Amino acid sequence: MKLTLTNRAWLPLVALAALLGGCAAQQPVSLYRWDGYQPQVYEYFKGQSSPEQQIDALEKALQTITAKGATPPPGFHAHLGMLYASVGKGQQAEQQFVAERQLFPESSTYMDFLLKKKSAQP
Repeated sequence: MKLTLTNRAWLPLVALAALLGGCAAQQPVSLYRWDGYQPQVYEYFKGQSSPEQQIDALEKALQTITAKGATPPPGFHAHLGMLYASVGKGQQAEQQFVAERQLFPESSTYMDFLLKKKSAQP
């Protein structure tokens, strides 16, 4: 017995192939640009670089992120603020905590706590 497919029989197969091919070609879009943030946090916890070196690296990453019109990930500004606070740069720390709170309102309780703690210090 010979099996032949008419033009209409091929239509569902072609549609399925196009659908699967289209899905495979799309790359997931990230909400945030990480640009070195994760390695810097890792280095911070391992103590591999000084706070000043980490601040420099994160400031460069932040410039790259903002130049591309992207958003830094949650915790980026908070971590940078903590680094600034650790080297005695209270005003820069406060700016970073406020930026974190504005970008991620769910962090406002913790950022408010850090801001109060910073303002209570002499």
